[in-house]
Amino acid sequence: MRAAPGLSTIRWRKSSYSNADGGNCVEVADGFPGAVPVRDSKNTDGPVLVLPVLTWARFVNSVKDGLL
Repeated sequence: MRAAPGLSTIRWRKSSYSNADGGNCVEVADGFPGAVPVRDSKNTDGPVLVLPVLTWARFVNSVKDGLL
């Protein structure tokens, strides 16, 4: 699978909401106005989800609130 244009050179960071033991981790990339690229840290050549900022914020808040 080829990376989407513009995503092959971005800098990824592990989400602060990832599991501390390294098992269930997502990486996110900053610097995309209005969007948050997200990928599985265990499959860095796999698909990238590009979510609207509001969608990502709702997801993170749901995780923090124990809803997911």
